[in-house]
Amino acid sequence: MSAFKSGNPTLTEKIFDKSLHQNATAFGVMSVRGTINKFGFLLLMVMASAMYVWNVYAEGNTQTATTLMIAGAIGGLVLALVVMFKPQWAGYITPAYGILEGLFIGGISAFFNAMFANSYPNIILHAVGLTLGVAVAMFFLYNFRIITVTNKLRSIIMSATMGIGLFYLIVWIAGMFGFEMGFAFDSSPLSIGISLFIVGIAALNLLLDFDAIEKAAEMGAPKYMEWYGAFGLLVTLVWLYLEILKLLSKLNSKD
Repeated sequence: MSAFKSGNPTLTEKIFDKSLHQNATAFGVMSVRGTINKFGFLLLMVMASAMYVWNVYAEGNTQTATTLMIAGAIGGLVLALVVMFKPQWAGYITPAYGILEGLFIGGISAFFNAMFANSYPNIILHAVGLTLGVAVAMFFLYNFRIITVTNKLRSIIMSATMGIGLFYLIVWIAGMFGFEMGFAFDSSPLSIGISLFIVGIAALNLLLDFDAIEKAAEMGAPKYMEWYGAFGLLVTLVWLYLEILKLLSKLNSKD
């Protein structure tokens, strides 16, 4: 069980281990295929609601799009916390989470698309393509064991992820007190380097997620944990997309 760890806070040993002590036979047994199928369904939910907000923005309803984006961000965060504490509810909550996350992603994407309409008109298309490409590449690297998730690799990725989380927190607190940390947002070589590092860690977290899902299935976790595993994988993919989008915007803004 010590090997069952992920840098993703939604895919932890404690949560999956707790599920094993519940009545798995009442729900069926978790499988990798079932988790992937449910992840595909959640991805469709995200795409549908994202396209809706995108169209709302394209029609000139900027205020409505902004409201939907904020509602998606706040609502998605609330549902994510609920699912993390109540994974047995994942089958009921994660579809709604996917829709809310799509509202947030769609709004962010629409704003970036408008911002770079002249200088980089394909920024969203490239961000989506790169995200999917990286995800598929990491899946094959894991599936064919080209990269093996060892305890050492797991510890390095988890430590780096926690460091990034701490960095986000410091930047957020500094901003609240009026301290601008320009290197975190500008197009300087340091800022681009930070973004590249974060994108790399986000991509590596996909390996840990795949490993966590596979091990949970091998341990015979309850069927509802397929929804939870799909939810955790979506969290990482959304993070990866946002960081790639941020990196592309910095590279385009570079003098």
